Amino acid sequence: MPATKDSLIVALDMPNVDEARALVHTLGDSVTFYKVGLELMFAGGLDLAQELRHQGKRVFLDMKLLDIGTTVERAVSNITELNLDFLTVHGHDLKTLRAAVNGRGQSNLKLLAVTVLTSLTAEDLKQQGTDLSPADLVVRRARLAHEAGFDGVIASGQEAASIREATSPQFLIVTPGIRLTGSAMDDQERVMTPAHAITAGADHIVVGRPITQADDPKSAAETFQHHIRDARHGHAA
Repeated sequence: MPATKDSLIVALDMPNVDEARALVHTLGDSVTFYKVGLELMFAGGLDLAQELRHQGKRVFLDMKLLDIGTTVERAVSNITELNLDFLTVHGHDLKTLRAAVNGRGQSNLKLLAVTVLTSLTAEDLKQQGTDLSPADLVVRRARLAHEAGFDGVIASGQEAASIREATSPQFLIVTPGIRLTGSAMDDQERVMTPAHAITAGADHIVVGRPITQADDPKSAAETFQHHIRDARHGHAA
């Protein structure tokens, strides 16, 4: 189980590094773990990731890699040189997952398989060619990731308990789509409160707009940390 403060990952889903740096400064020591994703990646995000590491922060590189095995293996191998903490790979098939594990080698980089995006519904999955429910597909892909030697998965808190049962106590579950009760869902579909996600088995929760677009981001982050602490100590509502 991660340190309680590390359980909150703030998603720096913003258009430029200046805005991201300003937010990190505002959040101060209330947040220790950040996600750098595709939006920021092509606007100086990798340089920012290194800055964060030098500040003693942990960094989750949300690349969602998906390509032929050789390409994925070489990409992961290069990413290990950045000395970051988490990296995402789409969890569609064993070939891709095993290629990523090979590329990781002996580094400390933790690999997380993206199961089913929390913005997708059963109808969306039908358009992709599967009649499986989101929950069933998530568990299937979690088992593949576990078999391939991944460290964990990205999955909705709604599936966390099933993933934990299907894998192992040490398998990491990182959960986006987190909202406080009464908050706007934005473009998320399978959402859950932080307390319920942690209680269901999530190790980390990823929070973006409820913090980054809050009138007082630091206060919002501290509220999420409070909910996590209560859930860890058995006081979740």
